[in-house]
Amino acid sequence: MADFNQVLTPGNVDEGIVNTVVEIPEGSQLKVEWDREHAAFMLDRVEPAIFAKPCNYGFIPQTLDEDGDELDTLIVCPEPLPTGVWLEAKIIGVMRFEDDGEVDDKIVVVPTDNRDDGDAINSLADIPQLVKKLEHHFTHYKDLKKPGSTIVKGWGDVGEAKAVVKECIERWNSK
Repeated sequence: MADFNQVLTPGNVDEGIVNTVVEIPEGSQLKVEWDREHAAFMLDRVEPAIFAKPCNYGFIPQTLDEDGDELDTLIVCPEPLPTGVWLEAKIIGVMRFEDDGEVDDKIVVVPTDNRDDGDAINSLADIPQLVKKLEHHFTHYKDLKKPGSTIVKGWGDVGEAKAVVKECIERWNSK
């Protein structure tokens, strides 16, 4: 397996396009994480079934969020995507998120070429039910172990999401 931080760029952020690598397929209870030190995926833990991921979950290569990990993505797609697949994705917004006091934002993306829906999803306003589901999931998914440790601080549009990605690219480049 290749080191995604070596073989992929973050994408063309000015155009609203990022490369993203899938860590966790939609519906999975397995908390799989990219281990940068070993350039491999690692099973971090098994979550209770009620906290299975409501959408595909991944990261943008060559980025660093304030929590020290690559910037997370929430990948909205009609089907679960397997761990290790990467795709070009269109930015549609950002979920402002705090985990245990640390900023851990999530960039919401869709595949750049979705012929199933004619590329109909262009903003968070196009997926209001999923936004509610994501907010509920990320507010409560650690309730059994550490209640109240996660907070969805709000949602931002494409422009705000691009700014977050650019900050995380700068942080990666200055490490």
